[in-house]
Amino acid sequence: MGTSVAEGRWARVAAGAPDTASPPPAVRAVGGQSETEREEGNVPSTDRPPASLPNAAPSLRARGRDLVDTVARESPARLALCVFSAIVLVVTALLQIPASTATGHRAPFVDSFFTAMSSVCVTGLVTVDTATFWSPFGHTVIAVGMMIGGLGIMTLASILGMAVSRHIGLTQRMLAASETHSRLGEVGSLVRAVVVVALSAQAVLFVSLIPFFLREGEALLSAFSHAAFMAISIFNNGGFVILSSGLAPHVGDWGLTIPIVLGTVVGAFGFPVLLDMWRCGRAARRWTLTTKLTVIAYLLLLVLGAVLIGVFEWNNPSTLGRLPVGERIGAALLHSTDARSSGLATLDVGAMSQSTWLVLDGLMFIGGGSASAAGGIKVTTLAVLVLAVVAEARGDRDTQAFGKRLPSETLRLAIAAALLGALLVLVGTIAMLQITGMPLSQTLFEVISAFATCGLSTGMTSTLPVAGKYVIAALMFAGRTGTMTLAAALALRSRRRVIHYPEERPVIG
Repeated sequence: MGTSVAEGRWARVAAGAPDTASPPPAVRAVGGQSETEREEGNVPSTDRPPASLPNAAPSLRARGRDLVDTVARESPARLALCVFSAIVLVVTALLQIPASTATGHRAPFVDSFFTAMSSVCVTGLVTVDTATFWSPFGHTVIAVGMMIGGLGIMTLASILGMAVSRHIGLTQRMLAASETHSRLGEVGSLVRAVVVVALSAQAVLFVSLIPFFLREGEALLSAFSHAAFMAISIFNNGGFVILSSGLAPHVGDWGLTIPIVLGTVVGAFGFPVLLDMWRCGRAARRWTLTTKLTVIAYLLLLVLGAVLIGVFEWNNPSTLGRLPVGERIGAALLHSTDARSSGLATLDVGAMSQSTWLVLDGLMFIGGGSASAAGGIKVTTLAVLVLAVVAEARGDRDTQAFGKRLPSETLRLAIAAALLGALLVLVGTIAMLQITGMPLSQTLFEVISAFATCGLSTGMTSTLPVAGKYVIAALMFAGRTGTMTLAAALALRSRRRVIHYPEERPVIG
């Protein structure tokens, strides 16, 4: 007596009886939302069993899943940032274990935190020597951090959603789609493809690097472990080097130069570009606009950077001047590639001219492709801005490229990303100048390298005070997560206004 309809229905279902009172899922709706939409995690379901019924209390796993779904619905960008931050803290904790250091003593917290941030943000800036300070266990932790960080925070959030909830909600799909430039229905399969592509590319690099380490006289097991570490560092644009002597003694070794250049380029193109090129094969005309802009802009900047570095450093006895002609060309090409994100330098960056530093500043600030392991504002952002300037110079009302018209939202997003990056660099440079008192040119180089998650350094990072280390770590985190979360947030907040204000143009220029 007094039993509600909902309780009676839930009692029949719990007893195994068919729910004949419920309409088919296709027509059943609550509050204007279909059951399918509620299963996607977009609206909280009101059709729940009463908490007073036996066995109705949710399990710990179910509560965790509901918490993740709730956060993903209400603030998906915050979920992604929390996931990324949690990974940094886990890597920091593992590097704090005495077994992570070569001496068996606990590392200073600031160095563990800085290294963890650098690995997860795939930067490569270090305060201690990677090869000699950390143990094999520490190297493994750093390598795993680079592998995870190379996937990108939105991809990580999507993987978390699939692992916990067995599906990706609509908001998570929109976030992942904005980062990977795909359709909503493709996000699940695309995330899986991203993991397969990343592992496959790193496996190819691993095999290609084994002969190099064997030629260096290393034992088979050591050659395998070092080749695996460097393969992860190269593809994910991590910038960490496990060779005790660094890469400088191998500046003319094409067996190392070619894998670094090719691996860095592939990793910096971005997963959407790689998958689009794979699907279209040799039919470049079928590439998406993102792929065309990324490939053309990236290669043009690569050649331009190599030419300028070669010109400015050709007669510098501390860099290219001491090398044969063939090795000079290879080194210039390598450093133009590394400046896009990987930071695996074979020359002493601190001995380069300030003109070369300025060229490297520009290349680092631009970075690589969208949804890639590279940092910076991305080459597509630069391409869109250049196309907008060209259209304005021609007097065109529309910004066009390859027979396609770019929407105004894309231009606004490009401007926002560029200004955000410039603002972060400005604030970081001012803070570092106050903390270190170093020259502006050197400080600006280190700040841009941190923001762009590149890892090139003039030697300033290893001598930073504690406060400076934390500032650089914050810049790495902001550079790795800032532009992506900004793009995702703007994509989700896109809205149409019913009422438009009168138009008035301010004077420009």
